[in-house]
Amino acid sequence: MIFINMIFVNREKELESLKERLSSPNFELIIIYGRRRIGKTSLILKAIQDMQDSIYYLATEKNNLPKFKEVCKKKFPEVEYIKEDWEALFHFLKDKIVIIDEFPYMVEEDKTIVSTFQRIVDNILKTTKTKLILLGSSISVMEDAISYKSPLYGRSTASMKIRELRFKALKSYGFDIEEAVKIYGFAGGVPLYLNKVKQPFYKWINEEIKRVDSFIKDEIDFLLRYEFRDISTYKEILYAISLGKNSLGEIKDFVRINGDISSYLNKLERIELISRELPITESKRKGGKYVIIDNFTNFWFRFIYPNLSFIEEGKYEIDEESYNQYLGFIFEKIAREFVKDNYPISKIGRQWWKDVEVDILALGKIKIAGECKWSNDVDPDRVLFELEEKMKKMNINVDKYIIFAKSFSKKLERSDVELVDLEALKKWLYSS
Repeated sequence: MIFINMIFVNREKELESLKERLSSPNFELIIIYGRRRIGKTSLILKAIQDMQDSIYYLATEKNNLPKFKEVCKKKFPEVEYIKEDWEALFHFLKDKIVIIDEFPYMVEEDKTIVSTFQRIVDNILKTTKTKLILLGSSISVMEDAISYKSPLYGRSTASMKIRELRFKALKSYGFDIEEAVKIYGFAGGVPLYLNKVKQPFYKWINEEIKRVDSFIKDEIDFLLRYEFRDISTYKEILYAISLGKNSLGEIKDFVRINGDISSYLNKLERIELISRELPITESKRKGGKYVIIDNFTNFWFRFIYPNLSFIEEGKYEIDEESYNQYLGFIFEKIAREFVKDNYPISKIGRQWWKDVEVDILALGKIKIAGECKWSNDVDPDRVLFELEEKMKKMNINVDKYIIFAKSFSKKLERSDVELVDLEALKKWLYSS
C-alpha cells in the first residue's frame, strides 16, 4: 500500500515565488486560485510555516466578519477591543501576513466586499509591509476579482493559477508504470486524489466506490457548485461529451436544452473542465470537437454518473476491459507530454481531415506524427503503414513517426521511426 504526500511535487517554483513575495519589504496582494483539491491551501501554509505574524482564515458562507475577528483574536488577543469592521481590523493587521481562503464565499455573502478590500488596499495597506493573500476554488470568481472591471484591478502584485501536476510528477510515488497510467486516468494531476489512491488500482477503486463514505460519489457535485448555482445542465453536457458527443450539435441534441448551449460550454471551458479541439494545423474559431480535459471528471462521467444507482446498492464494479478502453484517451495525453519533453516542438495535438484522424501531430523544429495503442504485442509495421497512409491522405509530410504501445511484437529498424513502449515510458517517467 503506497501513500505519499504529493502536494509539493513540481510546486517548487510556486513555493519559491511565494516565499520571495512574503519576504518583500513592500505591500503584496497575492491572488491564488485553481480548482478544488489542487493544493492551494497546502502550498500557502507550507510557504508561511516559519512565519509568526500570520493569520489564516477559511471563509464560510455566512457571518465572515465576526468569524474573521474571532480568528484574529486567538492570535492577537488585543483584537477583542477593535471595532468589528473590516477596515478597523486591517488597520490593526498592518505589516502582518493575512491569508483569506475561499474568498469567493465572502463575495457571495457581500457583493461589496471587493470594493471594501479596494479601499483597504488604497487607504491602509499599500504603503505598509502587509502581505494579503486571497485564495479561491471558484476560478470564475477569482478571475473576475482581478479583471479590468473589478475594483481590485491593478492592485494585485501577483496572481498564481494552480494547475494540475503533470503525469511525470507521479514518479515520486514509485508506481509501476502501468499502475501509474491507470491511476492518472482516475486522478489526473490532482494532489488530493493522488494521495488517496492505493495499489493495486483496480482493487482499491472497486473497494472505494462501495464505501458508504466514499468521496468519489459526490465529488463532481461539490466541484461544480463552486462555479454554478444550477449544476444539472452542466452535468448533462459533461455526460454527453463523455459518451463521445463532441460537436455542438450533438451535445445540444443530447441535452435537449431550449436556447443557446454555447454559454454553458464557454463556462466549462473557462474553468478548464473541457476544451474545444481543432485540427492542429487549423486556426479557425468555429467548429471543432469538445473534449473533457480533466481526468477525474472524465472518469466520473464515464464510470460513476451512469451507474450511481448500482453503486448505491453496492452492485457495481469497474471492469478492466472498459477501463482499458477509456485509458486509450489517457494514453494519448501521456504520449503528447512525452513528445513535448523530448523534442523541440511548439505545437502538438490531434489532426483530422474528413474521416482520417491521427492521435498526434507535433509541429516545430521537427514535425512528428504519432499513434497510440493501449495494447500489448502491437505490430509496429501495421500501425506504421496505416499512419503513413493517413499522412498521405492529409497531404502532410513529417520528419519522424512515433508509435506508442504497452508492448510491441517486434522491433523496427528505421531511423525515422521511434517505438515507445511502457519500458521506454518508465525510463522517461523516472528520469530527472
